[in-house]
Amino acid sequence: MLSAMGLACCVVLGLIVDLLIGEVRRWHPLVGFGHWANRIEQRLNHPEASRWSGAIAWCVTVLPLVALTQMILLIAARTSLWIAPLLHVVLLYFCVGLRSLRDHNRPIESALEQGDLTTARRLTSYIVSRDTAEADEGYLAKASVESVLENGCDAVFGTLFWFVILGGAGAVLYRASNTLDAMWGYKNPRFLRFGCVAARIDDVLNWIPARLTACSYAALGETRRSLRCWHKQAPSWPSPNAGPVMAAGAGALGLALGGSARYDGVDEMRPPLGEGRAPTAQDIGLAWQLVLHVSVMWTGVIVLVAMLMKWNGYAT
Repeated sequence: MLSAMGLACCVVLGLIVDLLIGEVRRWHPLVGFGHWANRIEQRLNHPEASRWSGAIAWCVTVLPLVALTQMILLIAARTSLWIAPLLHVVLLYFCVGLRSLRDHNRPIESALEQGDLTTARRLTSYIVSRDTAEADEGYLAKASVESVLENGCDAVFGTLFWFVILGGAGAVLYRASNTLDAMWGYKNPRFLRFGCVAARIDDVLNWIPARLTACSYAALGETRRSLRCWHKQAPSWPSPNAGPVMAAGAGALGLALGGSARYDGVDEMRPPLGEGRAPTAQDIGLAWQLVLHVSVMWTGVIVLVAMLMKWNGYAT
């Protein structure tokens, strides 16, 4: 088991490695996990599938992976003083997505600034499920900003939170659950019953991280407006966790998000998020900087707490 100071060092190193290297282009573990999840879903999801089928699929997909991860970490801790912390760093690096969030969204900003709507539409379609084929600059900028703010919790802070609570196995548990929610958590005929359990488990794991992320957005942005938007707008959003995160983030940046979005050729009017002006290409970078600053702030908090614990004799 890592000491408080060891855990803090792993957080710092994991984020540094992520920012320096970014997402692995080939053989990323999450990609392999996605293929495994698809095979499980194809076997267990059928027209008569119930919520129990989805629950069994979640357990078969996630629990062996988490158990294997924890077993390897325990063996490593008994084998060497350095192997276990190194494995924790590697696991955090593979699970966190701070650099990836920038690499997937900043090219959209660049394409919009150059007036290349064709490229911007294609790149945006990679990160959102809404239709982008006929989207204009404002629509694409809004979609990207919303994605950055929401994934500031899903891909970054939520991972850090569960890493601090349970170490590398916690980060794996969270990211695997989050991935299954993204794959199975749709309210359509195929996944309405089968994906229900995956969606609810992700909601539970994200409940505290989402609200800490919203508080962090508020603290580092326009605080009063952010908190006001969170309080007034989040209850209207379909997701209990995305609502607080995106409402607080939009308010912190002074942007008006939400509203109309097209899915499968049908326009949907979603609740408003935030207050202020419509987003532009430059706001994509500002949203990512907000996520970065939140990550730095909480890394500093983790290190400070570990130092205080060490000085007071609570950690070695």
